Amino acid sequence: MEFLKLLEAIRTPLFDAVFQFFTFFGEETIFMIVAMGFFWCIDKKTGYLLLYVSFLGNIINTFLKLIFLVPRPWALDKDFTIVESARAEATGYSFPSGHTQNSAGMFFGLTWARKELWIRIVCIALALLVAFSRMYLGVHTPADVLVSLGVALMLVAVAYPLLNRAWNNAKWFAPLITLLLAAGAALVLYIELVPMPANAITQFSLECNESGYKMVGGAFGFALVLWLERKYINFSVKAVWWAQLLKLALGLGIVIAVRMALKAPLLALCGGHNAGNAIRYFLMVLVGGVLWPLTFKFFGKLGIKKVQTA
Repeated sequence: MEFLKLLEAIRTPLFDAVFQFFTFFGEETIFMIVAMGFFWCIDKKTGYLLLYVSFLGNIINTFLKLIFLVPRPWALDKDFTIVESARAEATGYSFPSGHTQNSAGMFFGLTWARKELWIRIVCIALALLVAFSRMYLGVHTPADVLVSLGVALMLVAVAYPLLNRAWNNAKWFAPLITLLLAAGAALVLYIELVPMPANAITQFSLECNESGYKMVGGAFGFALVLWLERKYINFSVKAVWWAQLLKLALGLGIVIAVRMALKAPLLALCGGHNAGNAIRYFLMVLVGGVLWPLTFKFFGKLGIKKVQTA
């Protein structure tokens, strides 16, 4: 807390705006744009890596939050203030940092997968800036962000070589999928079977439960995508630049529409239980990983001139 108080003392409106900007790189929307951009348009294998590290990393992150039950900094010290613009996205417990986990998994994954030096430098810088922004804004402690950075780095270091092997030998997908599904199942069992401890903060626990079910649903959907897409679809990412932009914009719009439109009906169908959120994210991933790629042959033909035959 002493470090956070030091940062609190040097806050200015300009710095508030700057670090609120950088913290945005740890949010779900930015991840979706980057991960699906690679998956659909640039390099499918890198897209798979980013998605895998994200789902597994967020499941682990939620597990740790529910085990350690560390309150947010403003709950630990009533005299401590945060930058209010960051409060809405600071849900669940503090340890470890979800925003840092999201951004570090994404940017470390890109650092590992891409060979261009400038990309690596930018990605490492952004990962560290997101981590620092969470402390500057007052929503996480140094321990929160350092553990998240470490977990993300470890996951990328393990997943990257395994995914490379799986790309050439499909049997290596089995341990990747097994680990992902086992982690998701363990989290659901923990949420449902372990009573809420006496020192739990109800609001934070409920927020973590919701986030956990979303990631588990997405993880199960991703495991199915790995099988269906690789075996039956195997789409090409190639298209002219403007068709790529169109493919990305329309695809993201459809996935986000699914996320928004299905929330209320699925929760109502499940009686308000978070299983509705799990199903929603499961369907989102299937739409983005299986259904939308069925259109890519069409996008690949756009802008290609037909050869005239005599």
